Amino acid sequence: MILKDILSISGEPGLFKFIAQGKNAIIVEHLETKKRSSAYSSVKVSSLEDIAIFTEKEDMPLGKVFDLIFEKENGGLTIDSKSQPEKLKSWFEGILPEYSKDKVYTSDIKKLASWYNILHNLNLLVKEEPESAKKEGKATKEKAPKAKKAASSEPKKKAAPKTQKD
Repeated sequence: MILKDILSISGEPGLFKFIAQGKNAIIVEHLETKKRSSAYSSVKVSSLEDIAIFTEKEDMPLGKVFDLIFEKENGGLTIDSKSQPEKLKSWFEGILPEYSKDKVYTSDIKKLASWYNILHNLNLLVKEEPESAKKEGKATKEKAPKAKKAASSEPKKKAAPKTQKD
């Protein structure tokens, strides 16, 4: 999932969108209410792109976890974040069986389900392009300007003036 510019602010419910950098704060917009506010440097702000889930092997980026949830739920909403802790844990184990049960708390799973449902309701769950598709797209985009440059660098031939013979 593409999570760039989507933020979580500690102590604030919901998710926010980055709008602009101010002098002493960043300007954010609440995704659901559309209210704009400032997040000062005294508050912990985390980009969802930088968050990962602990697993037994290596940390899994939140975007990939959202992809797994999207596939398991067939593109629909997921479990309610206010469900019983045992139900939340068993649901998450079905999504990511190798998650670290010592490091991932029930509160983390609640946030994950809540964030997923917020993003789903706002149609912000956009899948990332695979790396190979990105490279192919860049290659075709790069070739087109080069072809133009090559064509434009050739000197244009001017037609010779016609002369009349008497």
